[in-house]
Amino acid sequence: MKANLKQLIEIAKESTISDPIDWKKVNLNEDTVYEMIGLSVIEMMAKIENDKNRDVLLAASILKLTVENFALNLKDKV
Repeated sequence: MKANLKQLIEIAKESTISDPIDWKKVNLNEDTVYEMIGLSVIEMMAKIENDKNRDVLLAASILKLTVENFALNLKDKV
């Protein structure tokens, strides 16, 4: 199943309920950022659509982003 931009944004925004971003502090428009990054994700997924290692590549990407987020959150608390 191919995700569309609207689906990705809706799901991603739902996942921030427990750890919201203060968009006023970063001086960026939330919807613009989600649309820009969402389009980039869709383009990256299209490039690996027929790759036999697609699941591994997607899981590795999720892992890297999660580790980066974890490290950034720790940095803010120290």
